[in-house]
Amino acid sequence: MNVMIAEDDYHVAGIHEKFLQQLPDIHVVAKAQTANETIQLVNRYQPDLVLLDVYLPDQLGVDVVEQLYEVAPHVQIILITAATEKDIFTEALHLGVIDYLIKPIAFERLKEAIEKAQAQSKQLKQSPRITQALADSFFLRVKDNSDKESELPKGIDRLTLEKVRHLLSKQQDGITAEALGKEFGASRTTSRRYLEYLISIDEAKAELEYGIVGRPERKYWKL
Repeated sequence: MNVMIAEDDYHVAGIHEKFLQQLPDIHVVAKAQTANETIQLVNRYQPDLVLLDVYLPDQLGVDVVEQLYEVAPHVQIILITAATEKDIFTEALHLGVIDYLIKPIAFERLKEAIEKAQAQSKQLKQSPRITQALADSFFLRVKDNSDKESELPKGIDRLTLEKVRHLLSKQQDGITAEALGKEFGASRTTSRRYLEYLISIDEAKAELEYGIVGRPERKYWKL
């Protein structure tokens, strides 16, 4: 993802940039210090994501969101602010920003926001159609933590699922259930259960691959 930082404090912008440089597949393409400069640079570089501070010297960041969508229709925006006013937050919701971070930012929270933007961008690019599962992954994000385990079907453990997600994301050429199971110490049956669950929620795909000898193998890729 190409990311742009809009922040009037040069020191803070530098901290954000150093953090982003540690994340895989993230490239900082530009930094802006004013709202006007933000619009110009977004128009020029067409970034995938903008980290947009609310309090820019010439205009509120939240007031230029619509102009950013006009010059870069597919851009995602994470609003960063020291503001705790309800009206700014409400306006941000109405404008469709993908996340809202309040200073001082916990960098784990910023990482989570970046990863969410990456995942949504990738899902949209790779999904030929919008399924309910895909729509739910965008719109059903706010849930009570106590309900998280109950969301998973019987036989699917959350920690194991995250491990399978991570391992699958590293397989550029796809992988069989048996081979993946060996990587996290599980049987072929258990591995396949997790892989098929990821397919059911539109996070993975599978194809039959025909070898020179023997029956075809079902190989899995992460979407």
